[in-house]
Amino acid sequence: MKFWDISRTLSNDIAHWPGDTPFQFQLTGKIAEGSAVNLGAIKTSVHNGTHADARFHFETDGETIEKAPLEVYMGRAVVVDLGETFVRSSEKHLITTEDLRPHSEEIAETLRLLIKTGRWSDSEIFPNQIPVISADVPGWLQKNGVKLLGLDLPSVDEVDSKSLPNHHALARAGIAIIESLDLKNVGAGIYNLVALPLKIAGGDAAPLRAILWRD
Repeated sequence: MKFWDISRTLSNDIAHWPGDTPFQFQLTGKIAEGSAVNLGAIKTSVHNGTHADARFHFETDGETIEKAPLEVYMGRAVVVDLGETFVRSSEKHLITTEDLRPHSEEIAETLRLLIKTGRWSDSEIFPNQIPVISADVPGWLQKNGVKLLGLDLPSVDEVDSKSLPNHHALARAGIAIIESLDLKNVGAGIYNLVALPLKIAGGDAAPLRAILWRD
């Protein structure tokens, strides 16, 4: 059995959303300095690193993360590798239904779609611009039964978006969102996925540890 960890490592160097709270870890107790144990503490935005968005993130009355149905984040998933497409054309900015349609059979079979773009390779540098899904993708995914969409990007919307149209459209389609995956060492194909968000009461999002494996 082979496993792939597709979570970005949380460290004091990981890039945070501009203006948001950066990740900070420190030892508040050290054995080397006389403490009985090494004891760590963290301060962070819940959107740092690989995380799941809750509807409350972009809807005042939306469901908070501790109420998210866990079964959505567990099960078979397909990785669609669009990296070559985006590398060939630095001008390409949209992830379209045309990009996804050749994989429609696997998408409909697994119901969980992870898109690899390769456009955010250095977790310590926040990207100025990212590819985003086109406006018709959420409806197309819904027709194919998809219930979870994950990307190797910090958002499903433009970095400078204020209205977050893709977040809202995916929510209307009943599709959960995972952002900031690390798919660089994962090839295209079908896997088993577990990516459980932390149970944070009232949370608009939560960090998660995302794992793929094959028997």
